[in-house]
Amino acid sequence: MNCGEPHDTDCSEVLAEVWLFLDQECDVKRKELLQKHLEECHPCLEQYGIEEHLKALLARKCGGEHAPETLKERLRARIHETLVQHGSVEVRTTTIQVVEE
Repeated sequence: MNCGEPHDTDCSEVLAEVWLFLDQECDVKRKELLQKHLEECHPCLEQYGIEEHLKALLARKCGGEHAPETLKERLRARIHETLVQHGSVEVRTTTIQVVEE
């Protein structure tokens, strides 16, 4: 999606990361860029509002239960795979290394 207006951050990039923004899983710099875009782009802000309402609905209906870590890992892998296949978004990954003593 692109609203046709020039922005520092592309609309499709913002919408691809809106869940990271909603879940507060992006770093401060990225959060500021996404926030700025949402403040100046009505179509993205509208889509963000839909996503925000969906997240609130899911939280209410799912009773706040946390998904098993294995499910989260499978979902992250599938999302990553889909993004790479479509090639429309730059994928940034963070590796966490566990050291056993």
